[in-house]
Amino acid sequence: MTKYCVLDETKVCDDCGECNRCDLNPDKICDNCMECLKTGADYRAIEIDEIIEDGTASETYEQLRQDLREIAEDDTPFDCFKEE
Repeated sequence: MTKYCVLDETKVCDDCGECNRCDLNPDKICDNCMECLKTGADYRAIEIDEIIEDGTASETYEQLRQDLREIAEDDTPFDCFKEE
C-alpha cells in the first residue's frame, strides 16, 4: 500500500522528515518535549477544520465493528456510538 505524506495528501511519502519538525522551532526535530502543549490553559482542545462525509467512513466503521465482534465478545469500546 502506498504511504502518502501527512502534510500534503497528494504527495507520496519520501521520508523527508518535515512532519517531524517542531511546531515552535522549525530548525528542531520533534523530541516529544511537550513544550508546545504547555500553554497555561485549564483545558486542551483540538481544532477540527474539516469533516469529510463521503460515506466511506461509515462503511469502514461498520466493518471494523464486525471484525471486532468476531475477535471479542466485548463491544464496550463502541458504547459511545450507540443509537438512542
